[in-house]
Amino acid sequence: MFKQFILISILAVGFVGCSDDSVNVEDLKAIGGAKYGGTFRFMSSEKIETLIPLQATTLYTQRITSQIFDPILRLDASGSNVIPSIAESFSVSSDGKSYTLNIRKGVYFHPDECLDGEGRELTADDVKFTLDMSCSGLKINEVSFMLNDRVVGASAFNKATKKQFKAGGVSGIKVLGRYKVQIDLNEAFAGFDKLLTYTGFGIFPKEAYDFYKDEVKKHPVGTGPFMLEEFSDKGIKLKRNPNYWAKDQFGNQLPFLAGIDLSYTKNKRSELIAFRERQIDLVLEIPTDEVDNILGSLQEAQEGKTVKHKVDSKQSFSVTFLGMSQRNPIFKDVRVRQALNHAIDRRSLVNHTLQGEGYPVLNGFIPNTEFFPANRVKGPDYNVAKANALLAQAGFPNGQGFPVMVIYVSGNKDAANHLLAKGIAKQLKENLGIVATVELINFEKRNDYVKSGKANLWVSGWIADYPDGESFLSIFYGKYANLDSEFMNPFKYKNAKFDDLYVRLNKEQNSEKRTDIMVECDQKIVDDAVVIPLTNDDFITMINSRIRNFKTNSLENLDFSNIFIKEPKGSE
Repeated sequence: MFKQFILISILAVGFVGCSDDSVNVEDLKAIGGAKYGGTFRFMSSEKIETLIPLQATTLYTQRITSQIFDPILRLDASGSNVIPSIAESFSVSSDGKSYTLNIRKGVYFHPDECLDGEGRELTADDVKFTLDMSCSGLKINEVSFMLNDRVVGASAFNKATKKQFKAGGVSGIKVLGRYKVQIDLNEAFAGFDKLLTYTGFGIFPKEAYDFYKDEVKKHPVGTGPFMLEEFSDKGIKLKRNPNYWAKDQFGNQLPFLAGIDLSYTKNKRSELIAFRERQIDLVLEIPTDEVDNILGSLQEAQEGKTVKHKVDSKQSFSVTFLGMSQRNPIFKDVRVRQALNHAIDRRSLVNHTLQGEGYPVLNGFIPNTEFFPANRVKGPDYNVAKANALLAQAGFPNGQGFPVMVIYVSGNKDAANHLLAKGIAKQLKENLGIVATVELINFEKRNDYVKSGKANLWVSGWIADYPDGESFLSIFYGKYANLDSEFMNPFKYKNAKFDDLYVRLNKEQNSEKRTDIMVECDQKIVDDAVVIPLTNDDFITMINSRIRNFKTNSLENLDFSNIFIKEPKGSE
């Protein structure tokens, strides 16, 4: 017996054929106050190296790939509720182990050389191919951890495809018709519909992979609201997809923008200056202590010399932490890990080191949100005496004999994470006698060091891939400790009790019982001091007032399909 879920969306969708690419976007008319045309401009502090969802494992990359590719399902503007996308509805079997997706008709891939210069309709075969690729062991795929332990046959397919893709795909992913796909799970997983909103499952055609092979990362072929126009060392330019399938609540075909222009910034100050000079429309991750200085004085605002803008703040479903690699025998000792946890004054890091930016993590690893009651988890207290006693028990009284450590951190100089690393090094020296240096490197190198085991200590962050606390717990699962991964259990943590709890969590269907198990999992991570949770923060954005209908959520996703440009009254 199947329970049917009909997803209700604000999007009014109709069949979209091949429209005329030569039509000037500026000439299109919209109703309801919206306006077509214009280019939306923003910056990234990290260079984007790939444009294929299978490798979009960072927010920086996902914010571009999610404009080019459509996921199977998506989240609404709040980031909490599942709504239609490529699947317009789905049903779940009574035992919770089988999901049937009803694929939307009239969705077309972007015209591309691999499709003979034209687009073609997306079908269930494309959904299966994308999910098969997402389970594969191919080097190009970096998201297999999301499905391999959940989907029937996925793990076996992963092992069989280390060198090449194999026909037939995953046995638990079946095409039931031109517009119907069935996914069979090993065990019921209450959050599977939310998992299917993950941007890494953006649908792309087999022809693209066959034609471009590993270079498909530079030739994205999706069905999303925007298409690739330019991909260079200077940045990325996207152009409007005139054949996009979605419409807004007034019947206007999306998207409104003519294009998106992403460029790279060396530091936050130059980004803010670019915003002030109207060279970009959006600033992400704002250091509030610099905003007033960069945007100008009150007098300048009164004289109309500053940019008319809006600041939006959402609690971010993310955590910044200090990672410790148990590849190093020193960090295999739980007393050492506990000592470091008790020696870090998180309140001081936020109040003094970061000048009030963010919130100290005083509970567990999972942030406190509507999805998880973090206050039920007892975090490590700041206790220098306890920390020194533990370190002495481990054989390093007053830090004697403890090797000099390097804390690796990526990003710009004196950005939040860099300041955190320096603050941690200072506290470790003052409180434990441990000497740690800080090395600032680029994001890619930091990840390589973590993946290879060169990094014993590193500052990093984790944000949920979908709105469920399980997304945080998955990175501690012992089965992933054998992977050479910078994301999945890079700590090399193995604990039978935690693994048992994690498996039970994935099987549990009752929401209250799931929460109880999550709390127990998180408490185990704290008790074993696997990592040092440091801060939570808000997702703060500053946007030019000419950009309308811009919305953010706790997952820090950005959807540009609905925004439009309309100059405020009285602007230059």
